[in-house]
Amino acid sequence: MNNGRHAVLVPLKSFGEAKSRLRSSPTVASVDELVRELARGVIAACSPRRVIVVSDNAEVATFALAEGAAYFHSPPGLNAAVQAAYDDLTADVDGVIVVHGDLLRPRGLGTNVFLPGVTVVTDRHGTGTNVLAVPTGARYRFQFGANSAQLHENEAHRLRLPVVVERQSPWGFDVDEPGDLVVD
Repeated sequence: MNNGRHAVLVPLKSFGEAKSRLRSSPTVASVDELVRELARGVIAACSPRRVIVVSDNAEVATFALAEGAAYFHSPPGLNAAVQAAYDDLTADVDGVIVVHGDLLRPRGLGTNVFLPGVTVVTDRHGTGTNVLAVPTGARYRFQFGANSAQLHENEAHRLRLPVVVERQSPWGFDVDEPGDLVVD
């Protein structure tokens, strides 16, 4: 991927709906604020790249603009949201980097050089996709959800794009449950 003309897509749910597993835990005091702090850290770590927060929520739009990111109003649902933003950006950039807004250690996202083709950075379990770099114009289909790392790798093969899967990365640590907040 030409790392000179790219954009970072950060899909975010409504702050009040995000992280349902954390909301059921009595050990996490303010989930809404935690979600904002994690997203704030991801947006900052993506600098100096162009960051576009993707959401269908007005509060998230206000947050994104206040943090210096652009905002793309998307349809609901993670895959539909990312797909719409990707399709919209095809003529403007050479590639997109989809970064989830709940990464615990996002440092370096803005300066990392991704190899040509597709890069899949898995979660620490090796099954989810926390970061995904994809060239535009490839008609790539996003498939976040269960076993998304394998599905994204398969999509790269379907399109005959070179693919790198990174299973050991500081970006592999996302926050879904209270235990995810404990840093080793």
